Amino acid sequence: MTAMDIPYSPIVEREPLRWPGDARMALWIIPNIEHYQYLPPGPGRQNPYPRMPHPDVGAYGVREYGNRVGFWRMMPLLDKFGVRPTLSLNVGCYEHFPDIRTYCEERQFDIMCHGRFNTDLMVDMSAEQQRGYIASCQTDFQRLTGRRFSGWFSPANSATAETPSLAADAGLSYFVDWFHDDQPTLVADDRIVSLPYSMDLNDGWNFRFAMDSEDFVRAAIDQFEQLYSDSETHGRVMSLPLHPFVFGQPHRIAHLERMLDHMMSKSGVWHATGSEIAAYYQRHVAGSSK
Repeated sequence: MTAMDIPYSPIVEREPLRWPGDARMALWIIPNIEHYQYLPPGPGRQNPYPRMPHPDVGAYGVREYGNRVGFWRMMPLLDKFGVRPTLSLNVGCYEHFPDIRTYCEERQFDIMCHGRFNTDLMVDMSAEQQRGYIASCQTDFQRLTGRRFSGWFSPANSATAETPSLAADAGLSYFVDWFHDDQPTLVADDRIVSLPYSMDLNDGWNFRFAMDSEDFVRAAIDQFEQLYSDSETHGRVMSLPLHPFVFGQPHRIAHLERMLDHMMSKSGVWHATGSEIAAYYQRHVAGSSK
């Protein structure tokens, strides 16, 4: 199944969507906890680092900062605002950085698997290889935590047309590899929910192009306010993807605080996890329309 197989549906013509407690907008905040291999296998059809040849020592070091320092600066700030994050987690982080695993598991954070390493590229895998890869990530996560994850985001956004169906086959409830809507969508024969996830407003993407922190804050608040306005009569979802190696930097953390202060104080916003949004949509929205 591909994005072209989803029936076209103008958002203004759909049945009104409302969230728990009659909230008008669902907000989920998504720290991407990632690990990049120092020397990834390859070359493949997609370069996991911005420069060649590998190893790209500088790019590796920038990302390693997130696990050594940025994570520990960012997560207490999320806690200060009462954020219940959904981690976009490379399972390899839990293996390589047990202190991060302990911190996250003590809090039982919601988990959306982001593959094993962010240098694993599903676009280089056959459908059967992807099937085995998703299963092995689940096995490793269960071994490390005793829990199962319910969401999927392909490493480095490297999904193929088969990935949603394979995630559904694995028993997952949602994925975020498509960026086609401001509301959830049932796909893969209605077996899995495609949740809104932003690549247009995404610190890991925007700051590759030297976006100023002030500009990002302005864009994030503008997006929040526009979706909040849109949701007056018809519910919306806003995602806020964050990367500790970006907003965990000392010169950016105050900007993140300003964003959270604005978003977490607004009434009528359901501060949810990815699993909660997918479950509610399947049960109360998609289920009621059948």
